[in-house]
Amino acid sequence: MTDEATLRAAAIMAVLSLVDEGSGQAEVGRQPGEAWSMDHRRQAMGRSSRMHQQSARAPWR
Repeated sequence: MTDEATLRAAAIMAVLSLVDEGSGQAEVGRQPGEAWSMDHRRQAMGRSSRMHQQSARAPWR
């Protein structure tokens, strides 16, 4: 490869890495978050706490 082709490839990879990084930031709002925030949302909707939900027994299969 020539120096110009190497620089062009590096520039393309830099742009692609920035594009991939930006799409990850948009997904932050769709992640469930920490345990305390999930518990707060559950109780705000009138559901049982997360600790009670996880300690509940599973039905027979």
